[in-house]
Amino acid sequence: MIRKSIILLLVLTFAIASVPGVQAQSLWVDNSPAATMFYDRRAHEVGDILTIIISETSSASRSGNAANSKSASTSLDAGVGLFTFIEPVSGSSSDSFKAQGSISNTNKVTGRLTVTVTEIKPNGQMVVSGTQTIKQNSDEQKITITGMIRPEDVAADNTILSNKIADAQLKIEGKGPLTRKQRQGILTQVFDFLF
Repeated sequence: MIRKSIILLLVLTFAIASVPGVQAQSLWVDNSPAATMFYDRRAHEVGDILTIIISETSSASRSGNAANSKSASTSLDAGVGLFTFIEPVSGSSSDSFKAQGSISNTNKVTGRLTVTVTEIKPNGQMVVSGTQTIKQNSDEQKITITGMIRPEDVAADNTILSNKIADAQLKIEGKGPLTRKQRQGILTQVFDFLF
């Protein structure tokens, strides 16, 4: 009886040992960093994208005044002795100049533009660049922004304010019938250049 039990136990042990190991696997497999709920979704690597909130206002004004005046007079008395034929002569001249001018310029740009991280500097700062093109009928407007940002300035919702971008370059270019109508004609440009 004991001998049968030992043989049975040995057979069962051998049978269990010969069965390959089984591992439980989940139905959801995702090895990306975003799979964890504690992942920080802010941009931090080349190729990541983030949204720039553009809110730029600039104004400049300048005024100047200039005035200049000059006057001169001269006179020559009548000649005496041998020079009696010389009549008395007098003359005067004056010149004046006055100018006034003023310049006032105000610009305001608002919007949102999504850009891509193109480079990571050794100090951790990120170089970003992005372009947005809007075409409506025959008019096209192209907005381009480039610059450098600090990772700590990126908000939790993966946005950054445009005034936190270093070396920012914001270009707004347009082409089409509406843009052409806003330009001066060729003759007007020639007259402005000459006069």
